[in-house]
Amino acid sequence: MDAVRLMKELRTNHEQEVLYLPKETGLMLIESAAEGDSRISARGRDVAVEDLWSLTSFFGYSTHTFVLAVNLLDRFLALIKAQPKHLSCVSLSCLHMAARVTEEECNLTPADELIRIGQCRFTVSDLCRMEKIIADKLRFKSRAVTALTFLHLYHQIALSHATHRKDSLSLEKLEVQLKACLCRISFSRAKPSVLALSLLKQEIQAVRSEDLLEIASHIQRHLKIPDSYLQLWSERVARCLSDYASPECSKPDHRKLQWVVSRRTAQNLHSHRSVPELPTIPEDCWDESESEDSSEDVMSSGEESLSSSLGSDAEGPYFPLHLQQRLRPYLTA
Repeated sequence: MDAVRLMKELRTNHEQEVLYLPKETGLMLIESAAEGDSRISARGRDVAVEDLWSLTSFFGYSTHTFVLAVNLLDRFLALIKAQPKHLSCVSLSCLHMAARVTEEECNLTPADELIRIGQCRFTVSDLCRMEKIIADKLRFKSRAVTALTFLHLYHQIALSHATHRKDSLSLEKLEVQLKACLCRISFSRAKPSVLALSLLKQEIQAVRSEDLLEIASHIQRHLKIPDSYLQLWSERVARCLSDYASPECSKPDHRKLQWVVSRRTAQNLHSHRSVPELPTIPEDCWDESESEDSSEDVMSSGEESLSSSLGSDAEGPYFPLHLQQRLRPYLTA
């Protein structure tokens, strides 16, 4: 009965996943934007996701929080013509919204603390205003069907049919591999069910289990995923994970940092955010043309990303170093 329930839940999520996909034309415009353009580029988006990974690791948030935040970010950026100076406010708002859905209330980071640790130059009222815009534009309530949704279902189905292989498939490892893929905007084009199945098959091939491979094939047939489509994304996943496994690729430390903050350190952190409120944030949507956004600048010209010194999709290591390196000046009391 448990297996029947899982397959029914799998089918339901498969039917709904299209509702939570980023707009294809919006993704194309982001990918076509050049560095220094008035639009957010693919590299800018990837760096924002790297920052989200660092922040979720720092605050001890779950993979669910990170994946939901990235889903909100991609859907919003593919719908709204936001300027690069808006990006940190958008991404941090997505993280704050996701955390309120997925984390226990006692584990939530206050908005002002999130802004301070994120080294962002806007206020709590700006964050709240941006969250309202995102929620309205995406009609967001409390859930989204993501690749993590399918990854968990696939893992449960595999274990329910192959109990003697329980220790072979590490869900934690699969989650880290999913995070690796989400740091590249190209994977935002993949259907969540296909991306998750590609990751599952990659891991099954690594453990060399014929039984589990048959289960993956059964899932593919059940969801009617074409061989060619799955093969395409499996190859892209393999290349991404190969890059991730290379010694040149820096990876974040997923252990939660525990800092003892002195009074002087706290004062230094507080002084960082003495900036005026942002003016009204424009809400223009993408259209099918290549026209540039003429909206007024609403972010401080000095704003900088946590990962601005790191490479991205085509430029060296694209996984961020831990936030401790960037915040080290504040830790010396």
